[in-house]
Amino acid sequence: MLRPHALLRRTAMIDRLPPQHPDRIALANELHARPFPELAAPCRAAMIALQPESGAAERDPEADRAHLRALLDRHGAQHPAPGADHYFGALGRARLKWERHTEFVSYTLFLDGPAAQPFDGADFALFPPDWLAEAPGRIIASALVHVDLTEDAAAPGPAERAILERCFSAESLALSRVLDGKALAATDFRLHEHGCARIAVFVRPEVGRRRLGRLVQRLLELETYKSASMLTLPVARRAQRRLSEIDQELTRLMEGLRRGDGDSRATLDALMELSTEIETMAARAAFRFGAGRAYETIVRDRIAALREERVEGRQTFAEFINRRYDPAMRTCHAAEGRLRDLAARAARVADLLRTRVDVEMSAQNQALLESMDRRAALQLRLQETVEGLSVVAISYYAVNLAAYTLAPLAKMAHVDKTWLTAALAPPVVAAAWWGLRRMRRRLAGGGD
Repeated sequence: MLRPHALLRRTAMIDRLPPQHPDRIALANELHARPFPELAAPCRAAMIALQPESGAAERDPEADRAHLRALLDRHGAQHPAPGADHYFGALGRARLKWERHTEFVSYTLFLDGPAAQPFDGADFALFPPDWLAEAPGRIIASALVHVDLTEDAAAPGPAERAILERCFSAESLALSRVLDGKALAATDFRLHEHGCARIAVFVRPEVGRRRLGRLVQRLLELETYKSASMLTLPVARRAQRRLSEIDQELTRLMEGLRRGDGDSRATLDALMELSTEIETMAARAAFRFGAGRAYETIVRDRIAALREERVEGRQTFAEFINRRYDPAMRTCHAAEGRLRDLAARAARVADLLRTRVDVEMSAQNQALLESMDRRAALQLRLQETVEGLSVVAISYYAVNLAAYTLAPLAKMAHVDKTWLTAALAPPVVAAAWWGLRRMRRRLAGGGD
């Protein structure tokens, strides 16, 4: 026992600790925000999961909470805390567990005692029809759970066999011994009357309330997340059909590229259009594929948590999942992988075609430069020819002008006009040639 001065010393040490991270308390509480129900056999449960048709991940959380409050008001039940994503409380003669997930919201009713008839669906009457009609979404999963006592969980007794034969499909029935051999769990993963899956649990009397609650919750989550992950399958099938068409078009473009057929720029435009469509498909399906993988992981975790034991040679939950569920998930994985690979393939072909277009443009530019060089050389020769003619023309007029100007002086000096013209011609031609050369250098050099 701590002495008073020791307790004060420890309290003072705690007061000197650094401040708490702003999210620490909220994150610690998150681990305990969704407790398992406590159940005692015999009992029953009814669950529905609702998801909007579009924009499920971006839906308004207040719409989900308002719909919950409307149900609670029908029964005079207490409202959840503002901003809550989980609620557990009394709802008439039942207890309601409400959970808001990323894409859907689930309502689960737990009721004590056996039903008048197993899986009769009468418990759904606690969900008023008009309230269901106003739900912000459609049902993606629903299940009825029948929990009863059994004296021996090693194998179904006569009463359990009667329920299994009457309420489940023998062809797809999965039956396992769970809870370390103290309970039997059965389902056929089918939708029966009322559009609900059926789950039966037969448990020995010594199984505790919390342990039974965990088992029922895991079985309901198995059904819920199995249904949620299967929503990826239609998306994968639609993507596979369109990807097959795109694959054929891409192959045709690659064959044309190999043979050198057609206009490279037109081919590049067509390829860029295909790449854009592939990227658009990938962007739209990315969340669905990611959510499907996450839900599949939860399904497998719930199967592993059951720690099943085989009963009378019946298939287990894991065997059913491996045989019926896994092929659907592999289809989804294949579509996701094919979409990713086709996008990479289109990018590689686009790079090759873009390189080919660049080479062709470089060759065109080279030919254009050579043509410009030829035209420049021709212009230079033409300019030199014009310069020569200009020298002759300028010299002719300059000699005649100088001869007319100096003619009186030549006559006084008794020099013949012909000799005067002959004497003036060389210096005038030289002066004209030098002047034109000097002018061309100044124009070419931008100055002296």
